[in-house]
Amino acid sequence: MVTAVLMRIVSCWRPSVEGENSSRVGDANGRVDGLLWYKDSGKHVNGEFSMAVIQANNLLEDHSQLESGPLSSFESGPHGTFVGIYDGHGGPEAAKFINEHLFGYMKTINGAEFTTENHGMSADVINKAFLATEEDFLTHVKKLWLSKPLIASAGSCCLVGIICGGLLYIANAGDSRVVLGRLEKDFKEVKAVQLSSEHNANVESVREELRSLHPNDPQVVVLKHQVWRVKGIIQISRSIGDAYLKKAEFNKEPLLPKFRVPESFDKPILQAEPEILVRKLHPEDQFLIFASDGLWEHLSNQEAVNMVNTCPRNETCQSCTSRSSKEERNEILRLGKD
Repeated sequence: MVTAVLMRIVSCWRPSVEGENSSRVGDANGRVDGLLWYKDSGKHVNGEFSMAVIQANNLLEDHSQLESGPLSSFESGPHGTFVGIYDGHGGPEAAKFINEHLFGYMKTINGAEFTTENHGMSADVINKAFLATEEDFLTHVKKLWLSKPLIASAGSCCLVGIICGGLLYIANAGDSRVVLGRLEKDFKEVKAVQLSSEHNANVESVREELRSLHPNDPQVVVLKHQVWRVKGIIQISRSIGDAYLKKAEFNKEPLLPKFRVPESFDKPILQAEPEILVRKLHPEDQFLIFASDGLWEHLSNQEAVNMVNTCPRNETCQSCTSRSSKEERNEILRLGKD
């Protein structure tokens, strides 16, 4: 499954205007072509955007959103743009919950902690919004545990970008990725700059982090069929949800055996806390590509940036996701022949 949002940036920071509010995958303004949903072009406070998703099957586990306007419940709070990519797994429940709650939590927390010194936004506000979403989703899982135990295996990667007051905030928990297209004036080329790192057990530094957090568990990461997995089950080390790897009370029946680890644990195996980057935006910063791992498995950072830079503006996300989907289908065909 591939989910992508493209944000073009203008360097003129201005308040929102009427008609600039929100867009989400699947809303009435989008277009559908088979398992492809896309929105060609829209306006946000700091420029333009397009978004698209290609489903791997008929069950949509991913969600994404773009909110443009007030970023705080405080009356005179800041305006800006919020984008979220929620790559669900084990079911759609976690990604859907994030889509419905994370932005609201952020606005409420930001309203309570608003200061003019931080332009009305801070890494601390974003971190608290992630953790509040995690806490409430785990509470939701507990309520449904006996009637719907599989919800304990539902989780989602969560990649968020916020533009506010000339600053860009990137918060990531999982293996989605954001890439900046930056104009190199001396070479008259748009270069790719990766702004997030993947929390995937196939990355050596992630395995080292897991081992340092769980020094008494030699099986916290396991090489299984040439792929490193946390507890031999899942590749990502950070997520919202995945209650069965967060609280031992869900690591038992009636959850299916394939999701249960053999030993109990006293602290979460996966983390929900995001890795956060804050950087100033510059006139050379042309656009941002937010996408789930399904896109980056088939396109390099520079290939994606080149496509955005050369495609007509109203076809950008559609073109990127369509290409990655086509290459994925071709790869499946080659594997089938072998």
